[in-house]
Amino acid sequence: MAFEYAPAPESRAVVDIAPSYGLFIDGEFREASDGKVFKSISPSTEEVLSEVAQASAEDVDAAVKAARKAFEKWSALPGSERAKYLFRIARIIQERSRELAVLETLDNGKPIRETRDADLPLVAAHFFYYAGWADKLSHAGFGTDPRPLGVAGQVIPWNFPLLMLAWKIAPALAAGNTVVLKPAETTPLSALFFADICRQAGLPKGVVNILTGDGSTGAALVAHEGIDKVAFTGSTAVGKAIARTVAGTDKKLTLELGGKGANIVFDDAPIDQAVEGIVNGIFFNQGQVCCAGSRLLVQESIQDELLDALKRRMSTLRVGDPLDKNTDIGAINSAEQLARITALADSGEAEGAERWAPACELPANGYWFAPTLFTGVTQAHRIAREEIFGPVLSVLTFRTPAEAVAKANNSQYGLSAGIWTEKGSRMLAVADKLRAGVVWANTFNKFDPTSPFGGYKESGFGREGGRHGLEAYLDV
Repeated sequence: MAFEYAPAPESRAVVDIAPSYGLFIDGEFREASDGKVFKSISPSTEEVLSEVAQASAEDVDAAVKAARKAFEKWSALPGSERAKYLFRIARIIQERSRELAVLETLDNGKPIRETRDADLPLVAAHFFYYAGWADKLSHAGFGTDPRPLGVAGQVIPWNFPLLMLAWKIAPALAAGNTVVLKPAETTPLSALFFADICRQAGLPKGVVNILTGDGSTGAALVAHEGIDKVAFTGSTAVGKAIARTVAGTDKKLTLELGGKGANIVFDDAPIDQAVEGIVNGIFFNQGQVCCAGSRLLVQESIQDELLDALKRRMSTLRVGDPLDKNTDIGAINSAEQLARITALADSGEAEGAERWAPACELPANGYWFAPTLFTGVTQAHRIAREEIFGPVLSVLTFRTPAEAVAKANNSQYGLSAGIWTEKGSRMLAVADKLRAGVVWANTFNKFDPTSPFGGYKESGFGREGGRHGLEAYLDV
């Protein structure tokens, strides 16, 4: 008999969202210079959470100048002093983790168990980790006296708002840079709460500046002549536009872009363990993950057994209220993203792939998409080539390891891959041939601040995390 789950909602009372927020420039909140605002909407209910300032080019200029002014004193501080601020920020994040987890779930739509158990612990861990590097930069392998670059302009996406902020701000500050960061238009709130954490930690004014806005704000930030380094995580199309803007300047650039990760399951893999890894690989954060395992490559001899087990497991996934601790799959981040997922899934059917989804009742309000599986997929299908960025899995088969590698590498992207087998020699041999920045073996979507992350081909260049994540913020 199936277990019934009683509702277990997390309280919204732990977070106090103001009706409106300004831009965080030079340690203070202020209105946009032209008074423009936009609304931040909860994707699970479509309710307006808050009204947020829309930064203009004039506001970008003010933030960059504040960061430039703060850079002189911040970069001159001993690393051990910068480390104290980073440690303090990390501890405050831990103390306010429940509040921040609820806020992230409301603004992004992902399940509370993910924000609580994955996002927030990793956010704090990144600040703790780079705090430890702040006074050891001369031992990082980038010369005996590596220097900071100056002002970093950082643009982050909506799928992991606070975690992407940590990935970028923590190494930048540890290296002695100052920051102007633009969060995604649909998920600005956790970055604004982080601005308050910076004030709570006593961070000097101007070291971190937060500019909310749409793509025009990001474009103005990237193009500003006072920026020394640009870091972007997001779509490949926008990444290419940024690369064109930066070309011909002396700005350093790192891009972490899209992906179409291959999850390869060999015939000796532990089926139940592989199924859990497949589910985590594509349905974590509703599949809105750049390194999602969205292409499942299964050895032909175990295809039926694996798919039967996978469908049984998918039938147990609970879709619904993201604040319910029992929820596995929350809301899609926006109406625009839902429309893109729907269109690509429809193209899979139109091109002849077989579509399957478990029976589930989707909420009446908000943006929702049921976990979906496609079989009979070929490498020519759009759903096998294009990044869907949703809970949609395409299944292909292979007979030999060489065929698996060839199909896995047959992509414009090169961000992630997974290998499932009991043979260590096969793991190493196949991983060595995969053109992917991150390769997981008998697991998927595991992150650690000490490990570098990044891709090849149209998945971008540069690395974030680990010692490698410091290099992009140092003059080496």
